[in-house]
Amino acid sequence: MAIALHTHSFFHFSRARLISGALVLVALLSGCASPITARVSSFQQWPADAAGASFGFLAPADHTRALEQASYASLVATELAKQGLQAAASGQPARILVDMSVSSQLENRSYSRPVYQDQYIYRPGFRDAAGRIYPGYWMPDPFGPRYVGNQQLMETVQVSSLRLRLLDTQGPAGSSPRTVFESNATHEGRPSPLSPVVPYLVRAVFEGFPGANGRVQVVRFKADTGEVIR
Repeated sequence: MAIALHTHSFFHFSRARLISGALVLVALLSGCASPITARVSSFQQWPADAAGASFGFLAPADHTRALEQASYASLVATELAKQGLQAAASGQPARILVDMSVSSQLENRSYSRPVYQDQYIYRPGFRDAAGRIYPGYWMPDPFGPRYVGNQQLMETVQVSSLRLRLLDTQGPAGSSPRTVFESNATHEGRPSPLSPVVPYLVRAVFEGFPGANGRVQVVRFKADTGEVIR
């Protein structure tokens, strides 16, 4: 009595699984360089004669982070200089006052993820016309994993924010400085120090400055080079 082992289908599906696993690994590795994304909302009534105007910074409300705030202020100063403004000389009044604040907070969020389960089917044995017996065997379902429902998960997200206001002191005598530009930029990602994120938020605020009033845009940067993705 001859007994034949039917193994071709099993190895065929095993090979397909290995190829599928390799593709998933490539996708995960490429995902390590995901873009850095900032969502920006801006409002403006930018004066037409602001070119060459001087600017200065309002004192921050939080004096316990003076050096950190000064570092962030230098980033904003660089961007303002690119727009044709210049830092006010020491002891001299500035036309444009800069009011800025940065913050970060952790948020726990729930999300659902589809769950797929591997299925196996049983192929019963049989005897062919020559009398050879082929035993039954289990094999992966040719239709692949089956959807069995959703799994509820929790993740911790860090929301980093930059709020920037530019106030124009040029106006009728005795009038208060008026806001001519205000913007808020946020970045959501894994928990991490705030300082490496702020340069991207500052650049995002000034992308296309001053832009249309009420504009909302998403600015994306390459993680490896920091270039804006256009």
